[in-house]
Amino acid sequence: MSAHATVNTTDRLRALRELMAKPEYNVQAVVIPTEDQHFSEYIAQCDERRAYISGFTGSAGCAVVTPQHAYLFTDGRYFLQASKQLDENWTLMKQGLPDVPTWQDFLSKNLEKSTRIGVDPTLIAASDADGIQKALEPKASELVSLPHNLVDLIWPDRPPRPANKVFPLEVKYSGQSHADKLKRVREELKKKEAKAIVVNMLDEVAWLFNLRGSDIDFNPVFFAYALVDQEKARLFVNESQLDTSVRDHLGSEVEVHPYDTFFSYLTHLGAELDARKDSVRPSSISFLPLPLISSSLLTRAAPATQKVLVSDKASLAVAQAIGKIRTDVIQEHIIVARSPVTDLKAVKNEVEIEGFRQSHIRDGAALVRYFAWLEEQLEAGKELSESQVADQLEKYRSEQDLFMGLSFPTISATGPNGAIIHYDPDPNDCATVRKDQIYLCDSGAQFRDGTTDVTRTFHFGTPTAEERRAFTRVLQGHIAIDTAVFPNGTTGYLLDPFARRPLWEDGLDYRHGTGHGVGHFLNVHEGPHGIGVRIAYNNTPLKPGMTVSNEPGYYKDGQYGIRIENIVIVREAQTPNNFGDKGYLRFEHVTMCPMGKNLIETSLLSAKEREWLDAYHAEIVEKVSPLVKADRRALRWLQRECSPL
Repeated sequence: MSAHATVNTTDRLRALRELMAKPEYNVQAVVIPTEDQHFSEYIAQCDERRAYISGFTGSAGCAVVTPQHAYLFTDGRYFLQASKQLDENWTLMKQGLPDVPTWQDFLSKNLEKSTRIGVDPTLIAASDADGIQKALEPKASELVSLPHNLVDLIWPDRPPRPANKVFPLEVKYSGQSHADKLKRVREELKKKEAKAIVVNMLDEVAWLFNLRGSDIDFNPVFFAYALVDQEKARLFVNESQLDTSVRDHLGSEVEVHPYDTFFSYLTHLGAELDARKDSVRPSSISFLPLPLISSSLLTRAAPATQKVLVSDKASLAVAQAIGKIRTDVIQEHIIVARSPVTDLKAVKNEVEIEGFRQSHIRDGAALVRYFAWLEEQLEAGKELSESQVADQLEKYRSEQDLFMGLSFPTISATGPNGAIIHYDPDPNDCATVRKDQIYLCDSGAQFRDGTTDVTRTFHFGTPTAEERRAFTRVLQGHIAIDTAVFPNGTTGYLLDPFARRPLWEDGLDYRHGTGHGVGHFLNVHEGPHGIGVRIAYNNTPLKPGMTVSNEPGYYKDGQYGIRIENIVIVREAQTPNNFGDKGYLRFEHVTMCPMGKNLIETSLLSAKEREWLDAYHAEIVEKVSPLVKADRRALRWLQRECSPL
């Protein structure tokens, strides 16, 4: 669906409300989040429930439906897209604007008293559910775990769940064996005095076992859960997805169980923990199916106080399965905390970092070939749609070594469409790229040795003075992040104003974060760190080895969009002094693509900023030229675009 299409949701909402009123459900509101049962940002088509019920296809948002109203909550990245896609049945709730509550606060502050609010317990975080339920108590309202997902029941042609082949990622790319990664996870369990950990995020499972898949478009992951204790690791996956190479790779240390047995496994685990708590004789738990619960997970000598570590992004269903829904038992059996796998995965080892460098050089060659080709086509007066040119970029990328696919749908946007921050051109209905408009391209690829994400903004004609000034302010913000030096312990929340200050001088700003973590041949967005105004980014200091994007922008609704994005790696900085013995950090950029010099108002740049730009362009020529020397058009374009200011 394009960012312009609107779906008539009248019949869908009517069918949903009829189900809500049935005695077996009896709910006066239903929450329909974007996420799947693994809390993935990008999801499989079968899990696009919020998109189906609302017509809004952005990657972030939540729908709340009552008998009379339907609300769609989303953030500033998607205000324009949502306003175009939602029909008259929906009220757009622009989160982040004054007096607009989050969907969680909306349930307790805006709904009537004594409201039964239906949720699919596999799609709401246990931590979210706990906070919401406490906020609902003064109004005598309650969250109700529904036995079925109501949207699934009214979705006639819901696609099946993917089950594509899984494959190992060699240590020459991952830099560390899965056995070593499991050892590090077990060290974290000891620190937290936890007996076992539930791993529910798909990218965490893939990273932990050095496996990759293709169950979700653009994300090399597969549907699976894992449970790890001190002796065993259990992988819950559709076994038809594993061939001999995967089983040989996993070895005897990893037990494989069917994906659909995960929750029954947790239920038995919860029963065992309950039995130990109540000091029931061992004979009373002999009904537990073996080897589902093995002695390595629950040895009778283990203290009853040992708990299962559950991610703060694990579902209510996970907590309920272990804790049998009783609050006191949940608290006794579970530690809810950020998954240690998240933190381990975020810090790349030297093999992964070198993979990032090399994959971005190859990616840069594809980008240079693409922009040189596009300029030539437009100069010749060719009419090409946003979607057609994006296909050409994918073709150039696919010719690079170790290419495995795109890392997200290419944002190929001309003129006004560039102001739609996550615009996705519809092949059947999108604009023609015009020489007299700003063109914004945000794109990326998956390579076996790294994941790329790069945005460039070009004008292939003559930009206006306003466009040049706005572009230069964005560039200055980008340079400010790239050149920042900061002490250990600094978070991306504290660095965010560096990127916005030049824009603020002109009374400009943007409604998205400045940077997100990037996976290694994994999800293009990963946590826990980032650069932005979200207070959550203040919880995680930046550490050497973390990868993060640097992408300030500016968007003039209805006219144009500007964004400049590189991927940078946090590295140790050599400083003349070391105040407080803290140690200092800096960024190393790995993205290799020219900036678009005709959009730069050089009079705004300081001497240091000019020096940075010339040095960056010289670096691109040095690294990318050898890969495009056979394409004379690309080489000429590269040399021209990278010549000194």
